[in-house]
Amino acid sequence: MLKQFDKLIVLFATHVLADSPSQRDFLVAEGVLPQGKGIVIGHGSICGIDAHRFHPDAQVGNAVRAELGINAEQTVILFLGRLNRDKGIPELAAAFAAIAAQHADVVLLLVGAEEDFPFLRIQEVCGMYRDRLRRVNFTPTPERYMAAADIFCLPSYREGFGQVIIEAGASGVPSVASKIYGITDAIEDGKTGLLFPAGDVAALTRALLKLIENRELRQIMGEAARVRALALFASDKITAELIDLYEQVLA
Repeated sequence: MLKQFDKLIVLFATHVLADSPSQRDFLVAEGVLPQGKGIVIGHGSICGIDAHRFHPDAQVGNAVRAELGINAEQTVILFLGRLNRDKGIPELAAAFAAIAAQHADVVLLLVGAEEDFPFLRIQEVCGMYRDRLRRVNFTPTPERYMAAADIFCLPSYREGFGQVIIEAGASGVPSVASKIYGITDAIEDGKTGLLFPAGDVAALTRALLKLIENRELRQIMGEAARVRALALFASDKITAELIDLYEQVLA
């Protein structure tokens, strides 16, 4: 029924914008969007990245760590989003439990509102390692937590575009995320982060361990992620291309 509504929207719309090239391709493959009708602004994203807001900031990062009881030597994996199954929270909790058993200096920081997979359930999955979980509710200042992170993780099952991934990238943080449409536009696999098959806990664990155990690789990928985020997704570029589209339509 929802797909039929989408088809009706496309049928009656004169112009259709998709969040990302891979989302557009997915809609075409599903028969929702005719070939050639979907428009993507730039390389994807609707609003782009504010480089003045998202950037590496050691002072803010250290302050956040102090607030949360995380020391400078610990490795922080950050998830920022709704705590629900579609975001891959069960898989992330299971992967962290396996990682925590091997590395005593790793912390999982979860930032976002609870939905169908509450924090209490995550604590149960992590068992004896629950003391290395940190929890923050919905925040209007995600950039503070990006500044405190070493690795960003988004094990989601569906995304229009991985906006939080390019925000992390602009903050100099590499990402580990599921290989699905939307996210594949936000990460250059092997260069700005690592992709794994959605739902594969073992593959997620391996990808996280690869970055946890190699500080130099994290730094290289984080720097590459920042360069790519600012080059392709700067908000002023996205805004300029959107204005160009409006001018073409109005003409």
